[in-house]
Amino acid sequence: MTIAQRAPDYIRAISPYVPGKPVSELAREMGLNEADIVKLASNENPLGMSPKAKAALLAAVEDLARYPDGNGFALKQALAARLGVGLDTLVLGNGSNDVLELVARAFLDENSSGVFAQHAFAVYPLAIQSVGARLIEVPARNFGHDLAAMGDAIAADTRVVFIANPNNPTGTFLPGELIESFLKQVSPDVIVVLDEAYNEYLAPAQRYDAVAWLAKYPNLVITRTFSKIYGLAGLRIGYAVASPAVADLMNRVRAPFNANSLALAAAEAALADDEFLQQSYETNRQGMAQIIAGLDKLGLQHIPSAGNFLTFKVGDGAGVNLRLLKQGVIVRPIAGYGMPEWLRVSIGSEAENARFLAALEQAVRA
Repeated sequence: MTIAQRAPDYIRAISPYVPGKPVSELAREMGLNEADIVKLASNENPLGMSPKAKAALLAAVEDLARYPDGNGFALKQALAARLGVGLDTLVLGNGSNDVLELVARAFLDENSSGVFAQHAFAVYPLAIQSVGARLIEVPARNFGHDLAAMGDAIAADTRVVFIANPNNPTGTFLPGELIESFLKQVSPDVIVVLDEAYNEYLAPAQRYDAVAWLAKYPNLVITRTFSKIYGLAGLRIGYAVASPAVADLMNRVRAPFNANSLALAAAEAALADDEFLQQSYETNRQGMAQIIAGLDKLGLQHIPSAGNFLTFKVGDGAGVNLRLLKQGVIVRPIAGYGMPEWLRVSIGSEAENARFLAALEQAVRA
């Protein structure tokens, strides 16, 4: 037996998460100039980060010889004030991926199971599998979550259910009343994780207050991130809001100093920059309309999206993706999500969106 074979079977069975292709990697592969490449693969904010966040980050550089605040007090205080919650309900993470994994570590083991939807975020099955729990994947309904079927799929050993709203990679949205109805029906012994990574991109008519539900449903865990609309993807900072008892258990398995000093400072400042948040929202709405019009012109089907990306059907996903890469345009192939005929494009700047649409026209007609 090799040393690798001594790892648990459920670890060796994991297929690692594949991130969006970096600009530098494509430049090397295709012999392209990095400056000429447009990356619309990872749902990043085309405006970058908030000026306030950048200023806070630069100020924090002076103290990098010291460890960060392991409890993230200043950021937690800012989040608590904004959300109207206690400090004891907050869990900080190295991106929201980290807090999703903390839920799995705190509540799942080899004698339990986790429920998630087909075509949902790839980290859910990874988090479940990494602790040896049983995977229960529920078929999607119109590329999104079928909450009734997910409720029916909950088994006696189920301890966690993952819901993404809006969903990544399909962009589908569940009205708040449907989610709360689901919470009413789920046993209070089952943790329901509501992943709201794209929450800030919701139109006003779509918004609901999930945080207010915590008082009624102590088994609810809400996860959010500063990687998307806040533009801090490279700093890796996210958080969860949960009942104090649940948050306490998540913090017990949290790695010390899992949120670094730069991320903590930038996130605190970004949270207060409402002007940048609104500008980012408007840029996304305008860019969404631009890309939808372009896809319609090309006769390509897309899934209505409540996030900062669109998933569209091209037939030969791998072939079209390769032709886009050769033109220096990076989008996201999603065959790994069981959708080989589809691609996902992030909403970029007006110029980036136009570049994508021009390249796509060539790619689908080649």
